[in-house]
Amino acid sequence: MASSRKWASFISCIASFMYFLLIIFQIPLFRVPCRFGICKTPIEVTSSQLIASELFPTCVVKVLLYPGAIANAIIKNRSFPSYGKLLKLYNLTNVRKPPAASDLQRLEILAGSYLAVVGAFISLLRHGRMSLFGTMLIIWGLLREIIMVPTKAIHMYPTMIVAMVCAFLSVRRDVRKLIHSCKARRVKIL
Repeated sequence: MASSRKWASFISCIASFMYFLLIIFQIPLFRVPCRFGICKTPIEVTSSQLIASELFPTCVVKVLLYPGAIANAIIKNRSFPSYGKLLKLYNLTNVRKPPAASDLQRLEILAGSYLAVVGAFISLLRHGRMSLFGTMLIIWGLLREIIMVPTKAIHMYPTMIVAMVCAFLSVRRDVRKLIHSCKARRVKIL
């Protein structure tokens, strides 16, 4: 039987990769109003902010958006979008405005989206808690918005639970503690 370290490493690697796929292929996790309409993924929220702030060149934003656009085209049985028209496809051509008041109201969702996207990329190299904190911030922001101002524009999809579980299981130390607690319970039962 393999040691708890090997199991924890294996589980955290698989969970990190699944979390990365959820984020990069832009599986809808929530629905919230943003600068260009309705954002359904952390990459859309992050991209709209990066375009509006002009912090990064548009080619970086296009690289973030393109895998999700390809996945969306495959799911909807459409042709692949062209790289040059990607910003137009996501309605990001007219986003260059000063910070909107709605962005400041949804600061947890914005910060959580940044942490989720960066955490997804970093977790491929080194497993950490950044993706977990990002997902928790997004959930906190969505729940706060739903409780404070009940509206149909803000919604959390069931895939957010999958993202939260993957983000939690991507932390090797937490998985190891979970394995140890399961072993301890099994010994007490016997």
